[in-house]
Amino acid sequence: MSVNTVDLIFLDIEMPVISGFDFLDGLKTKPQIIFITSKAEYALKAFDYDATDYLQKPIAVDRFSASVKRAIDLHLLRQDTKEEEGEHIFIKSNLKKLKVYTSKIKWIEAFGDYVRVVTEDDSNLVLSTMKSFENDLSKKKFVRVHKSYIINIDKVERFNSKFAEIGTTKIPLSRNKKEDLIKALSYA
Repeated sequence: MSVNTVDLIFLDIEMPVISGFDFLDGLKTKPQIIFITSKAEYALKAFDYDATDYLQKPIAVDRFSASVKRAIDLHLLRQDTKEEEGEHIFIKSNLKKLKVYTSKIKWIEAFGDYVRVVTEDDSNLVLSTMKSFENDLSKKKFVRVHKSYIINIDKVERFNSKFAEIGTTKIPLSRNKKEDLIKALSYA
């Protein structure tokens, strides 16, 4: 069975069986709430429930639109925060330890005795081995496609029998690793 989370509830405070406040008290997780009611006296209590907004009936279209925009902006802000708190590794580059979010890594490339970690923002040379990175990164998201390359499958835009394309860069695929990429992409 598919389980979806609720991001936003438009909730009337005065309902036939229970109040909107009682309904919220019964929820395990608290999504964003936009209260809708005809009575202004509930406004202060609504904000005790960390309401995203409070709309009083009758609702004007522009006021409704502004409320929805506020909810979307807040949702996007929370998503960005989650990503910032996401899975990461520390790499040592230029005598400093850098925190790198794995979701931002595009690919990792063997570079002599070094490994080049290419992210959405920059690239860093690290004194390490491909095997070490292969062990540290999620096998669900990162695939070794060549003796010199590990790629983030979320960043692959196209591929054929010889190359995987990430942006404008063509990453070579070895014959025996192509199937690993196909398998990983089918589960992504």
